[in-house]
Amino acid sequence: MQYGKDLPLRLLIIDDSVEAAEAIVNGLRNRGIAVRPSRPENTDQLDELLAGQPLDLVLVAHDATTVPFETLMPRVDAGGKDLPVLVLHDDVDSARLVGTSSSGARGIVLRGQAEHLHDTVVREWSDLQARRLLRKLETHARETERRCDALIESSRDPIAYIHEGMHIRANSAYLEMFGFEDFEEIEGMSLLDMVASRHVDEFKQLLKSLSKGEAPPPRYELTAQTLDGETFPAVMEFTAATYEGEACQQVVLRKQELDVGMSEGERRQLMETDQATGLLNRQTFLKRLEDSVADVAEHAGQHVLLLIEPDHYNRMLQEIGLDAADELLAASAARLRAALRDDDVVARFGDHQFAVLRRNSDHAASVDLAETVRTAFAEAVLEAGSRSLNATVSIGGVQIGQRIANVSAVLAKASNGVQSAIGVGGNRVELFDPGAADRAEEERVEAWVARIRDAIDNDRFLMHYQPLVGLHGAPDEIYEAYLRLLNEHGELVQPLTFLQIAEEHGLLWEIDRWVVGRAIAVIGERQKAGHETTLLVKITEVSLQDDSLLKHITEQLARHGADGKRLVLQLPESKVSTHLRAAQTFQKAVAQLGVRIGLEQFGSGLNPFQLLNHFDASMVKLDRSFMEDLAGNADNQARIKEIAEKAREGGKQTIAEFVQDASSMTILFGAGIDYAQGHFLAPAAAEMDYEF
Repeated sequence: MQYGKDLPLRLLIIDDSVEAAEAIVNGLRNRGIAVRPSRPENTDQLDELLAGQPLDLVLVAHDATTVPFETLMPRVDAGGKDLPVLVLHDDVDSARLVGTSSSGARGIVLRGQAEHLHDTVVREWSDLQARRLLRKLETHARETERRCDALIESSRDPIAYIHEGMHIRANSAYLEMFGFEDFEEIEGMSLLDMVASRHVDEFKQLLKSLSKGEAPPPRYELTAQTLDGETFPAVMEFTAATYEGEACQQVVLRKQELDVGMSEGERRQLMETDQATGLLNRQTFLKRLEDSVADVAEHAGQHVLLLIEPDHYNRMLQEIGLDAADELLAASAARLRAALRDDDVVARFGDHQFAVLRRNSDHAASVDLAETVRTAFAEAVLEAGSRSLNATVSIGGVQIGQRIANVSAVLAKASNGVQSAIGVGGNRVELFDPGAADRAEEERVEAWVARIRDAIDNDRFLMHYQPLVGLHGAPDEIYEAYLRLLNEHGELVQPLTFLQIAEEHGLLWEIDRWVVGRAIAVIGERQKAGHETTLLVKITEVSLQDDSLLKHITEQLARHGADGKRLVLQLPESKVSTHLRAAQTFQKAVAQLGVRIGLEQFGSGLNPFQLLNHFDASMVKLDRSFMEDLAGNADNQARIKEIAEKAREGGKQTIAEFVQDASSMTILFGAGIDYAQGHFLAPAAAEMDYEF
């Protein structure tokens, strides 16, 4: 279930203590959850919040007096919304457990137990998302059934649905073929009545086998007869289906003359084969994959899916020419087919992506298979037209078992594996095994740790710069610097891909040093070129723990002759709140060098200006959530104006990021925000060439 920075948790906290509520919010944020909190101070505010924007979760102190727990629950129930409630206690006993359960609350969380609170919140939030998704899927399923029914009715192919040999649905083309005017004439009639007498006994055996759950033949030839007794050669195609929740068979019946001129084998091969490669096509492969996944879910077998993609495909096309693209694909397909067994299912799955399905393959065998395919390409030469190419491949695989017996999940994991393999240089296998997820994750993380260390040691990081546009007064030349990683092939890797791994392995402080050092060097270079450029860079709370970054800043400013006042170091509001003493010490020390500190993700807490009473930030950057549908959100507009006014009174500058349109610019200008940035104004780029 997705949660975290990309999906905010809309949390309603009911607690008499603002500080205690703020501590909960900061604790969740420090564990990677983007929280959008609200806190009512009386029942009227509670009613407004419950009736307003959607909420995800309620945390209520059992002893709250501003909004008592006994007052909250009836209001939540009366709203008719799926809104989980968790009760905050200092400790727990059987009476409290029983009382909480009988009240309708989802559970108890222990105040002061950060791990327990986080895990409980994540579990309830994930369950809520699952319930919402289920309701959405049910709605989509009903709509899909409605559309399918309309499509079947309008189809020119005669189609019927058969349950236990009886008609339960038939479209107009089917009725017309047999001479019926209305479905009521055929409803409940046996399919045997549509078969000529000489085929009845054989067809009766077919219906018996279908009733026992045996697989239907994909194609069945017979002589059919109409209501008037007229006979004609026909072919029936059976497909397992459901109709109004009941398992049945969909029957497509065509007159035989429609299939004249091509044998059954030729026709089937034409429908199942990709013409450029001679492999199975995507549609056919997906059907085989669905059957294999269903088999695993029922019989607990093990299969493996591999997605295979040539490395640097676009570069190879440039070398050999677009006219040789089909030849390159055909050569790749032939090489792949030669590395596999005859019973492997292999297909062209995408534009230049291939898929392999091997049944009855345990993890060790799957690893051997993937390595065999990888080696087959790495050690071979592909002939495409008049060119010879040494092409490697990236492979993403999934060990299909009961723990991942879902086609969408299998394909998603395999696709992620391909992209991960490409991201670390290609010519690599990423095989996901749910039964050995820890091992696979360790290998992936080890590869990224090595990659990050290489980037630090060999200067593979670089900066992109986005301008901050002043909304009032003379324009200043201000940019925010964003970290990027350059891989061995000159491709950019976004920081979200690697920063979490860097944090888990103690590498953030080294990245902070690189970022700050590079920013100071750029400021010095710009100064020498006659530009008074201010740079904003992000650092992490890890760098607050000792004076190593402070010493590095001092050394780099002196080395590059840079003016410290041109450097602004940004820290998230929540991190400063939870590391306040260290942040205060760091801020006072860098201020002696002229360096300023900015707070980002500002304003999303319950009382953000309380922090500014204790921490001297020069700039505050609004949390991005304020910019969502700003023109249509009066609450956000009022909140932004309030923040701008209080910041101005305190002598602090304000920044709004992720500006999306001109109307937002107008609102920000009217609210008194000092700077705006976002793709609407200018995207981040490698060069600082914005015309201020």
